[in-house]
Amino acid sequence: MRIGLYPGTFDPITFGHLDIISRAVTLVDKLVIGVAVNNAKGPLFSIDERVALVEQETAAFSKNAVIEVKPFDNLLIHFAETCGANTIVRGLRAVSDFEYEFQMVAMNQKMNDTIETVFLMADPQHQAVSSRLVKEIARLDGNIDAFVPDGVSRQLYTKYGKTK
Repeated sequence: MRIGLYPGTFDPITFGHLDIISRAVTLVDKLVIGVAVNNAKGPLFSIDERVALVEQETAAFSKNAVIEVKPFDNLLIHFAETCGANTIVRGLRAVSDFEYEFQMVAMNQKMNDTIETVFLMADPQHQAVSSRLVKEIARLDGNIDAFVPDGVSRQLYTKYGKTK
C-alpha cells in the first residue's frame, strides 16, 4: 500500500491546501494529513478544531484514497515512520518555499532515507494564498471567500467576533 503524508499546521485549511490534497490522493492509496500542533506559530484554532476542519473539508476526496487526519507534535520524519508513510507530500507556492523545503528533505533523508519527499506545485490561482494572510484579511473585515471553503470562513469570522 502506498501511504503518503501531507503535513501542515492548517490554521486554517485553505483552497491551496485542498488543491494539493486533491492531487496527492491520486498518487497514493492512503493519505495521512498530519496536523502539526506547533504552538510556536500561535495558532488561532485549537488542534481539535483544526483536525475537525480538515476532516470536514477533505471528506469528498476519500473516494480516491483512504484519508486519515491525525494531529502530531514530534519530528515530521518520526511521525511519517509511525504512519507507515513511504512518501511525504509537500506543496510549493514560490521559489522561497523551496529553500526551506530543500533543507528539510536533506535532514529527513539523513534520518530515514527510505521515505521520499514529493513536491507538488501550487495551482497558480492559489500561489499567493497563505493561512496567515487569510486570517489577517478576515480579522480586518475583508472577504475571504476566494481563499477558503464556506465552513472555514464562517468559523474564522466567528473567531474574530464577526458575522459572514
